[in-house]
Amino acid sequence: MSWSSASNRPAVEGRLRRIGAQDDAEIDIAEAALLLAALDRPQLSLERYQHHLSLLSRDIADMGEKNGAADSLEARVRVLNAVLVERYGYQGDRESYDDLANANLMRVIDRRRGLPVALGILYLHGARAQGWQICGLNFPGHFLLRLDLGSRRAIIDPFNGGALRDAAALRGLLKTMAGDAAELRPEHTDTVGCRDVLLRLQNNIKLRHVRAEHSGAALEVVESMLMIAPERAGLWREAGILHSHLDNMRAAIIAFEHYLELSPAGEPGRRDIAALLQQLRTQLN
Repeated sequence: MSWSSASNRPAVEGRLRRIGAQDDAEIDIAEAALLLAALDRPQLSLERYQHHLSLLSRDIADMGEKNGAADSLEARVRVLNAVLVERYGYQGDRESYDDLANANLMRVIDRRRGLPVALGILYLHGARAQGWQICGLNFPGHFLLRLDLGSRRAIIDPFNGGALRDAAALRGLLKTMAGDAAELRPEHTDTVGCRDVLLRLQNNIKLRHVRAEHSGAALEVVESMLMIAPERAGLWREAGILHSHLDNMRAAIIAFEHYLELSPAGEPGRRDIAALLQQLRTQLN
């Protein structure tokens, strides 16, 4: 499928569902993020955004060759930042952080600003196009990246101009995000796959709709997350709850049934959902 042919909603949804069936390693994270963005902008062709991503990859390759990035971790970091931050002007949006545009990759490309995870996807795309080893981290509240070369590692903060973060900086960042009592734990620097990065991107949008009490919009986001991660039990639970709030009882029943099929028997809250499901079935009979 060409990028431009995915510029209407049915085609976009079909492509996202095919991504949902892929192994994580097969996912083109930038393509998937653009398709998620296109759900809100189905009238626009993706071709211009594909071209921009190609330019990013080309410029990183050219600059990397000129600056010895093949054998230097430091050079790779410098090249990524020189292209993304200095040449194209990408930056974290501090002035309007909660603007939904900051989590829509099409709008991020248009505006050259966004949330940490959206900017991080551009870093992931640009680095992986060179064959460089890079991944997202499971850091709470602020998306970070880890770039590896051999046994050496660099943790990059895409929201703050691609700044490097050592252990002390990570502790400080964590306390800023989670309070002074928070302590850095090993799982905070665990790597995450493409699907988890994309879900984190969409979760930013969902949470903003939930805070605004826009249940219908939040449900649409959860349904987009289910397109790319249909085996995630928790998403089916969220969909069921939102359908219930919107009085979509039959849809809520289906969602809760999927949740119970996918969730482990001892999961906290599972019995409550089973009881709610029985109540909804009774109401419809």
